[in-house]
Amino acid sequence: MSDIQNRKVAPNNVNRDLFNEKIPFKEVRVIDADGTQLGVMSKRDAQNIANKQNLDLLCVAPKAKPPVCKVLDYGRYHFEQQKKAKEAKRKQHVVEMKSLRLSPVVDTHDFETKVRHAQKWIEQGMRVKVDMRFRGRLITRQEVGRKIMNDFIDALEEVALVEKKPKLEGNTMSVTLAPKKK
Repeated sequence: MSDIQNRKVAPNNVNRDLFNEKIPFKEVRVIDADGTQLGVMSKRDAQNIANKQNLDLLCVAPKAKPPVCKVLDYGRYHFEQQKKAKEAKRKQHVVEMKSLRLSPVVDTHDFETKVRHAQKWIEQGMRVKVDMRFRGRLITRQEVGRKIMNDFIDALEEVALVEKKPKLEGNTMSVTLAPKKK
């Protein structure tokens, strides 16, 4: 068997905290459950203090000299950390991006419909990426496509800001619009 096959892969939810017997240091600085510093002592003495209080010893600063350990209820501490992580994830704001495709030979009704769609999405707080694909010989008529793209931007100037200016990449011209800050 190779090293890669032999290696165990830890799942993402594995706990990597250093507590109780998992603390590898000989000497640690100890902080009591109420926050008072007890000083630098051996790991065994610190573990005895934690055991007398029916609590755990958690290494909170493993890179400090000497490493800092705190006496606390590890189950409660771990639960609080999970709760904070869930709360942070819930408060995270993800900006969605919608895409629209225009053509250099778009009709006025199609153009207005796409403007209405883009306006609705921008008012909902989404960003809109507008692509214009030049197919075949239309690549020679970039000025027509640029005029349509500028008209599109002008139609949305009340609700949107141009985040990324119209730029031709290959045979596609793209612009990114974002909602205006209120």
